[in-house]
Amino acid sequence: MNNLKIVKKKFGSDSKKIFLNHQIHSNKIVFIGKKFKQTKKKFKADAVITNQSKLPIGILTADCAPILLYECKRNIIAAIHAGWRGALNGIINNVINFMIKKGGKRKNIIAAIGPCISKDSYNIGKDLKEKFVRQSKKNKIFFKKKNNIIYFNLPGYVKYQLNFNKIVNIETINIDTFDEKNNFFSARRSLISKHDDYGRNISIIMIN
Repeated sequence: MNNLKIVKKKFGSDSKKIFLNHQIHSNKIVFIGKKFKQTKKKFKADAVITNQSKLPIGILTADCAPILLYECKRNIIAAIHAGWRGALNGIINNVINFMIKKGGKRKNIIAAIGPCISKDSYNIGKDLKEKFVRQSKKNKIFFKKKNNIIYFNLPGYVKYQLNFNKIVNIETINIDTFDEKNNFFSARRSLISKHDDYGRNISIIMIN
């Protein structure tokens, strides 16, 4: 809670409380409109969309990809938590399609992909690769084999999904959360180090 207070200060004293979901690695989204009634209970979803000003929306990550979207003409923003499950099951598509339903246009959407686990650090099992290839053989390009170990390019796949949705204005922060020297929390690094838990990185966007 103290950390969230520190983050909130960055947005100014007139901003509302930061809205966060209870993330479940899904493709579910929450829209916060004028009629939205906020409760103490967190919604189970992995993306937040709003057109309300002074409302910071955010997601937590610790190797998964954080994606922030801004539709600059209609003033619609979104924050997406994209691990391999959510990305594979279409959370990026769901968010963009919802923004379009609210009057947005793909050409006006600006995207930022934040720090996440890199393709050189994300070793996975054969079964995970098969899930992606079953969905589309084109997904083979996001996997490489080195020393008999398979690696997955999560940020590359996320960017591909944005491009597939005709989003061209994309900025990627190429920082590997798994690499300890970068000073980001990493679930995988904590698991390997046999820590009981791990911290989370926060990514937030707000309309002024």
